This record gives sequence, C-alpha cells and structure tokens, in this order.
Amino acid sequence: MAVTLAPNFYVKPQLVATRDGYGEGLVQAGEKNKNVVVLCADLTESTRSTAFKQRFPNRFVEVGVAEQNMATVAAGMALMGKIPFISSFAVFSPGRNWEQIRTTICYNDVPVKIAGAHAGISVGPDGATHQALEDVAILRALPNMTILVPCDAIETRKATVAASKTKGPVYLRFARDKTPVMTTEDTPFEVGKADVFHDGSDVTIVAAGPVLYQALLAAKFLEKQSINAQVLNCHTIKPIDKRALIKAARNTGAFVTVEEHQVTGGLGSAVMEAIAETWPVPVRRIGIQDKFGESGTSEQLLEKHGLTAKNIAKAAQSVLDVRKLCSVLHAPPVESGGEAGRLLSEISPDREFKLWGGETIRTVPELKEALERMDLRTFHHHVAGSRNDFSSWIERAFGDKALADTFRKHPTRDAMIAAIALRLKGGKR
Repeated sequence: MAVTLAPNFYVKPQLVATRDGYGEGLVQAGEKNKNVVVLCADLTESTRSTAFKQRFPNRFVEVGVAEQNMATVAAGMALMGKIPFISSFAVFSPGRNWEQIRTTICYNDVPVKIAGAHAGISVGPDGATHQALEDVAILRALPNMTILVPCDAIETRKATVAASKTKGPVYLRFARDKTPVMTTEDTPFEVGKADVFHDGSDVTIVAAGPVLYQALLAAKFLEKQSINAQVLNCHTIKPIDKRALIKAARNTGAFVTVEEHQVTGGLGSAVMEAIAETWPVPVRRIGIQDKFGESGTSEQLLEKHGLTAKNIAKAAQSVLDVRKLCSVLHAPPVESGGEAGRLLSEISPDREFKLWGGETIRTVPELKEALERMDLRTFHHHVAGSRNDFSSWIERAFGDKALADTFRKHPTRDAMIAAIALRLKGGKR
C-alpha cells in the first residue's frame, strides 16, 4: 500500500533543494546529540553547513580545500566518541578522498557521515568535472558503508538525522538544484526500508533521489496506457531492501530502475544483484550509460540522458514486451536436435549474416551475443523501417518463421534477445 505523499505535488509541486534539507537535518541532529560535529572543505554555504556553524560554532571545523585531511581528522574524532559529518561536493568527497574513507573510516568502522553534495548531472553548467556520477559505485563496494539517496528536502532532513543515529559510516547523497517535494512529515522514512509511493501490479519502477519525481510522473502516464506501475522509493541503496524487491518481483515480474548515476555499480546494479539469486525478472536500467556529463541546464541534461517521465514510461513498456516473451523460467523445454538444434547449428557460407561493421554471424546464439554487445546505431541500421534483416535471415537460413515473426512484432533489442533465449531453452550448446 502506498505511503502518504504531499497533496497536489503532481500538478504544482513545491520546489526546495535537497541540500537545504541536509542543513536543517544537521541542526536537528546537533540539538539531539552534543557529540555531532560538522567539518567542511571550504564549501560551507554550498553544502548548507552554514546553519550548523551558526548554531554550534564550537562544534564546526573548516578544514579548507583538503578533503583527504578532512576524512582522516573526522575518523580520529569518531574514535574519540564524536559523530562527525564531513561536507563537500561529491566529486571531491568521496571522489578525492576515497582511500582515506576506505582505510581510516570504513576499515575502523567509525561513525563518520559523508555528505556528497551537487551529485548527478543536474549540477548542470558546472560540467563533467563537477558532476559526480560514480560516487555510489565506489562506496557501495566498501564494507560497513550505508548509502542513503533521499528523494526530496524533507526526506534529506530525515535521512541526515537518521544517519547521526546509524552505526558506522554513512554516505548521504544530494543535489544542488531545487527539486519537487513529494513527501510530508508523515511519510515514513527508515534506513534500509524501501517504500511504495505508487501502487501497481504490471511493472515496478525503482528510483532513488530527486528523479523519483519523474518515475511517479511516468506511472501517471502509464495509467493512460492501461498499465499499472508500482513505484518504489529505494532511498537506501546499501543495505538494499531485498524483501521489498523480491515481493515486487513476484507481484509484477518486470523492473525499471531510475537513477542520476552511472548504470554500472549504482541503484540498478544493486537491484539486479538483489533479485537475481532469488526471483529473477527482466530489468531495464535508466541512468547514465557509461558516459561523462557535460555542461547544460538541468532540464537539457536530464532529457539528453533519458531521465524523464516519457523515457521511463517507454522503458516500462519495453520491459513488459520482454516479460511477455521471456517465459524462460516457465516455458516447456525444446527437444534437443529439433528446432533448437537447427538454430544452434552453423549454416552454409552463402547464408551467413554479415553485420554492418563486418562481423559474420553463423548461428542464432552468435546473433544473440552480437545483439547484447551491439551499439544502438548498428542495431537501428538493421531493423529500421521494413528492412529488418534479422527476421529475414532467420526465416531464410533456419526456416523459423515463428521467431522471425516475433522479431517483426517486437523490433527492440531487449525483446529480440529474450525471444532467442526462449527459443534456445533446452538446446545443447
């Protein structure tokens, strides 16, 4: 059941920067616990640490442009019983001081809280050098680390207070720009627990951070297409809520993940790891596709990298196509040597499929492997318009009209890969 959200936020949301929630949370945490201290690396105003500095000047330390030193000093303070928050831009902390975080903070398992501000591409005009897109990935592999990516200013405040009470190291990730406020004071927040923000039974959209708003808009758009999307706010990326994810996988059977981060090593990877060993379902990851950022407005960059409601909805429709085809776990096995055997066997040289880049394909499994590593430009060259060479080749060379027709009906790369996998199930390699 969906939790309580802000009224009318779909129509006219209040816009507040998540970093403002961090500043408010620091003051609240400091009022509740006198051991809370804050360190900053010459970015006091930008990270919104100013409010804590003004309220508790004797518990604030400005270390200057020295992020590595800041992490080490904080580790020492934590060993003496303090709860330090270290604040900087995410490209500098954890970007510049990862080794100190690893060795002095995580290895010692001390309660240092790392605040990575201005994360993601929505930093905009600052460009690639200041757009942290790898921070979750480099910290997720560290033992003892908790990773929180709150969705709005209210949740960031709650996450900051919660971090002060959480054992061991914590990473808090937040953005610069003002973003929609989706939650209320009554919206639950618990470290390690994902919350349902929108009910649905057809597909699950898992998001973290301010882009969760786009996921919710996508769910509304999908309703018009008679698709009921469940939206999960997965603010805790480590430890991830496996129970909620497995429950969603059983209920919907298809996932889309959304993050303002590289798709490698971030939320999408964490989700796939969580469900792969228990209840595997097709997953489409929306995020930065192995690229660096660039200068532009937040809106331009989110649009370019597909982090919009329209693109999320399109991904949901695509993964549903895959789910329809990908009945691999439940499909009856194909007799070896029959249909699958033909697809596994090599064909005569005059019927080889030659890709645009010069690669030669002799079997259907080879085509599947080529599809999995093929860039979109090459893929669209072969399936554009009525040309659909893959379909014609499979029908001509292997006599498999059913598979060829499936390709024509579902001309997307993911759907084709799933269709081949289904066809080959039970065949001998």
